[in-house]
Amino acid sequence: MTKSKDAEMLERLESAARTGGISKRDFLRYSVLAGLTASTATGLWSTKAKAQPKQGGTFRWGIHDGNTSDSHDPGTYLTRVMIFLAHTHRSYLTMIMGDGSLGPDLAESWEASADASEWTFKLTENATFHSGKKLTADDVIASLNHHRGEKTTSAAKALLTDVTDITKDGDYTVIVKLSGGNADFPWLMTDYHMAICPANDDGTIDWQSGDGTGPYKIDTGEFGVQFSLSRHDGWHGEGAYFDKVELITLNDPNARQTALVTGDVDAVSLIELKTMGLLQRNPNIKIHNIPSAGAITLPMFCDTAPFDNPDVRNALKLAMNRDDIIEKITFGAATKGNDFHHSPAQPYWPDDIPQREYDPDQAKSLLKKAGAEGLAVSLSTADSVYAGAVDMAVLYAEHAKAAGININVVREPNDGYYSDVWLKKPFCLVSWGARPTPDVMYTLAYKNDAAWNESHWKNPRFNELLLQAKAELDDTRRAEMYREMAMLARDDGGTIIPFFNNFVYANSTKVGTPEKLAASWENDGARAASRWWFES
Repeated sequence: MTKSKDAEMLERLESAARTGGISKRDFLRYSVLAGLTASTATGLWSTKAKAQPKQGGTFRWGIHDGNTSDSHDPGTYLTRVMIFLAHTHRSYLTMIMGDGSLGPDLAESWEASADASEWTFKLTENATFHSGKKLTADDVIASLNHHRGEKTTSAAKALLTDVTDITKDGDYTVIVKLSGGNADFPWLMTDYHMAICPANDDGTIDWQSGDGTGPYKIDTGEFGVQFSLSRHDGWHGEGAYFDKVELITLNDPNARQTALVTGDVDAVSLIELKTMGLLQRNPNIKIHNIPSAGAITLPMFCDTAPFDNPDVRNALKLAMNRDDIIEKITFGAATKGNDFHHSPAQPYWPDDIPQREYDPDQAKSLLKKAGAEGLAVSLSTADSVYAGAVDMAVLYAEHAKAAGININVVREPNDGYYSDVWLKKPFCLVSWGARPTPDVMYTLAYKNDAAWNESHWKNPRFNELLLQAKAELDDTRRAEMYREMAMLARDDGGTIIPFFNNFVYANSTKVGTPEKLAASWENDGARAASRWWFES
């Protein structure tokens, strides 16, 4: 006898519930769609679901990369501490789930017009701000508009340049109209700048107060030091098992790791890769090593000598031994880069592009062609950027000597690195978090007018393809466009990408984690506070 589709769906749902692979909210929703009543679905969950996490306790979270210059303005979010804090005390329209799929947050559902130039988001009616104000479409519209317009100072402006209008249909429906199709638009709403804040009467947002609709509300906090939060009773989503959360800025890698070993924190966002093997032998610590689309980049200002010459840029790319860096700096916890910001962990990966290898002789030849023999440049970096960032820069400088290149490694202060060094100095080392699609990454950092165009690279053909690929609904054609864009970035662009780093972080074995951890940021897509729990 053949099973019905509804019966097959219920079997899959029961299996997911037993393994913890589905939330209660989604289990109930899909069970009702499969024909069960709400009460029957609830009873089935109680009998089939994996033992639910325990509630209680204070989760102490040591996070790398926090600055005293940080701000609650979502348009200025930059450091890991602010990104992680935003995912703890504020909400987004959509979120990246543990399995990498796109899931709901404040938007319960969304749908597009036939050409993907108009998107309609249905909002939950159960969300409230920490101040007690009920979330409505006005808050969403004001929050998105915060990143739009000529006067905006938001780093996410480039993501919304195609938006022509944002309107509402009642209090819980938001309609976004675009100048052209964008098949990835709901994914853009997961960008960490797109946090939803309460609207003011004049259409601006109140970001200054730190109010949000996230799982935890801020009780006290000092930028670059620590934030203390407590559970928000009006949280609309699953999770938020801890009573309280403490986000502690620990830029120094030794201090961060020591705090985990001694039990002063329950989890850290980054560990020293050179001591990963030692930590793995500690029975009280669990290490997570998650492949991602996060990347280390070395941008060169393409409008500043000597980097304004593409032969010089390519010589510097050829002067790096990526295999040596991956072995000695990441201890294998990385995927080799090829100087285009598109990871195998993202869709439309162009797997047939020849890998750039270490070739100091060819680098010498290009420098001679450019009249830049004996090239000397300075490279800025800091320990807070990445575990082993300074050592990596020094190792690269050793590689480059064989090409006749002298790289002076400048060790910058940890505090203020992204405000004082990145986008200001012509050659530096940067850590990028993972973006869900190549369009998001290219729009943020490679589009000619992007606020975060860290290499000042402007290639007309690349920008033409970026617009075409964004609206292309045929996956084969879209993949072809991304391949051409990757080749342009590889051979003409101003960014060296040694590798896509795994997210390597750790927590106490007292902390419980889901079976699948999101690869969008460290610590389960920056959502450890709402997705993790204490085992006892």
